Amino acid sequence: MIGLFTWDTIIPFSVFLAITLGVWELLSAIADRPVNAEERLRRVSADPTVRKNESSTLAMRQERLQAKVAEAAKKLGQASRPKDEVELGKLRLRLLNAGFRGEQAVLVFCGLKLICLLAGLGISVPLIAPRYGLTPASLSYILMAGCLGFYVPDVIVNHLKKRRAESIFLSLPDALDLMVVCVEAGLGLDSAMRRVASELQSACPVLCDEFAIANFQVQMGRARKDVLRDLGTRTGVDDVRALAAVIIQAEKFGASIGAALRVQSDAMRLKRRQLAEERAAKTAVKIMIPLILFIFPGVFVVLVGPAGLQIAKMMMSK
Repeated sequence: MIGLFTWDTIIPFSVFLAITLGVWELLSAIADRPVNAEERLRRVSADPTVRKNESSTLAMRQERLQAKVAEAAKKLGQASRPKDEVELGKLRLRLLNAGFRGEQAVLVFCGLKLICLLAGLGISVPLIAPRYGLTPASLSYILMAGCLGFYVPDVIVNHLKKRRAESIFLSLPDALDLMVVCVEAGLGLDSAMRRVASELQSACPVLCDEFAIANFQVQMGRARKDVLRDLGTRTGVDDVRALAAVIIQAEKFGASIGAALRVQSDAMRLKRRQLAEERAAKTAVKIMIPLILFIFPGVFVVLVGPAGLQIAKMMMSK
């Protein structure tokens, strides 16, 4: 029993226990759901004013926690911030396409990369160093863990960017249909965009937020063509850039904006239908992997198992 309690066994369990407790405390601090039935019943039966106060208090705690994390990441991000203006612009545009519009988004992102790097090193060193020592192989594993943690924020930002672009692409034809109705009913383009932003807020909030920002910029006195170009750049979706170009050309040459929007809506709806057909065609190929790995072995055992047992009994009896 004493041989079991060595440094090779104590350190991994200690690190695992510390990580588990830390994650548990973090989830307990930011969780918005009741933890048991009594708490749930108390919240449901409480006065609406009390529930509102509790929700506002919890929201303030979450904001304070997020502000502390952002402040720490911003301080760390000062050192790793790109010095080249071109690289800085590309990073700011990537964060903008992912939905992060804050002025300190670049600093927070760079700080989070450093935090994840230190976390990867802090987790891998106690797990690898006591067991394998400071050998070249162990050092390479530690560096790989640090690099993996360093690139985790990039993976998350790319995922958010892709999901946001897909959401805008799928909701754009419906927004254009409503915009066509508004324009043909006599509203101007700005009023039509404002109407779309208010009517489709629950169905497609990401696109409506972008339209609301564009309307606000127009009201502040910016030229409409610049606002539309910024809208396409800010979303990072090619169809939005094409829509901005179509509207700018229609206004420049005096063409009907309603007809141009209708043609663009039909083209985007056709593209969305083709995307759905493409994904449906890929489903048959993607389902082969779980079918072979998980379903086929069970079916094989059920069908061939009894025959295999009978063959084994006959061979043993002989």
